[in-house]
Amino acid sequence: MDTEVGGPFFARVFGSNGPPRELSEAEISSCRVAEHELLWIDLHGPDEAMLDQLWDCCRLPGNARRFLDGGSTPAVENEGDFFWTRAVAITSEQGGELLSGAVVVCIAGKNRVITWHTEEVDFIRELRCRTHGAAIGLLTSESFVATLLDRQLAGYFSAVNDFECAVEHLEADMSVNAVDKNIHELQRLRRWASRMRRMLAPHRALFGAMSRPDFRPSEDRQAERHFVALDTRFERAMDMIENARELVIGSFELFSGQVALRTDGTMRVLTFVTVVAGVLATFVGALGMNFQAGVFESKDVGFWSVVGGLLLFSAAVTVFARRRRWF
Repeated sequence: MDTEVGGPFFARVFGSNGPPRELSEAEISSCRVAEHELLWIDLHGPDEAMLDQLWDCCRLPGNARRFLDGGSTPAVENEGDFFWTRAVAITSEQGGELLSGAVVVCIAGKNRVITWHTEEVDFIRELRCRTHGAAIGLLTSESFVATLLDRQLAGYFSAVNDFECAVEHLEADMSVNAVDKNIHELQRLRRWASRMRRMLAPHRALFGAMSRPDFRPSEDRQAERHFVALDTRFERAMDMIENARELVIGSFELFSGQVALRTDGTMRVLTFVTVVAGVLATFVGALGMNFQAGVFESKDVGFWSVVGGLLLFSAAVTVFARRRRWF
C-alpha cells in the first residue's frame, strides 16, 4: 500500500462533515460512497496491475482506459454516467527548458473522480497535502473536475506572470547589456511565448465541448455554469498569452531603438575624429610646403613644439565637443 503524498496511489473520501478519510488499495473495492461524499483517487505513474485492479473495482469504462495512452492532445469524451478529460498542465522548470508540460487525465463518475498523470503536478500535490476537505465534499464530480481544470489553467496564468517579469527585467537592463546578450534573451522570450501558446491553444476543443449544454444534459445547471466559467477563464488565459507575444514585439522595438542610438553615438564619434584628423592633416600639410620659414630652423625644438601644439589643439577641441554634447 502506498498512500503517501507523491506516491503512485492516493485515495481519499471527502465528506461534508468531518475530515476526509484515506483509503488503501485494498479498501477501494469495498468502499461505499454516500450521497454527499466524493471519492478522489489520484494515480501518479501507476503500473498496469494497479490500473487493472482499479478498473475492475470501480467498473470504469474501457474507453477511458484507452484514453490514457492517447497522446498529449487535450480532449474530452462522454459515455453513460462517466466522462473523462485530457489536459496538459505546466510543471516546474526542468533541464533548462523554458516550460514543460504533464498530461493529466480526469475520469469522473457519480461521486467519484480518478486522476492519472505520469509526472509530478504542483496543484495535485497541493490537494493531496490538504488535511481538510469539507468544501470538496460538497462538490459533485463535475464540479471537482472543473476545480482541477481551473487549477491547471492557473499554472498558465502564473507562467504568464513570470514571463512578464522577465520582459521587465530585460527592458530595464537593455541599455547596459551587450547586444548579443539582448538578442539571446529576446530569442528566449520569443520561444517562451510560443511554447505557452502551443501548450494552451489545443485546450480550446476541450473547454469548448465541456461548456456546451449537451455535454452533461442529465446533470443540474450548476455543473454547466462551472464549465461555462471554465471556458471563459480559458479565453482570458489565451488573451494574456497573446498579449505576452505582443510584449516581446514591443521589447524588440525597444531593442532596435537602443541599437540605433548606440550606432548614432558611434557615428558621431567617428565624424568628430574624422574632422579633427582632417584639420591636423591640413596643418601638417601646410608645414610641409616648399618654402623657407624660421620655424624650420629651430630643429628639434620646433618639431616638438608643433607636435605639442597639435595635441593641445586636439584636446581643446575634444573638451569643447564634450561640453556641447556632440558625442
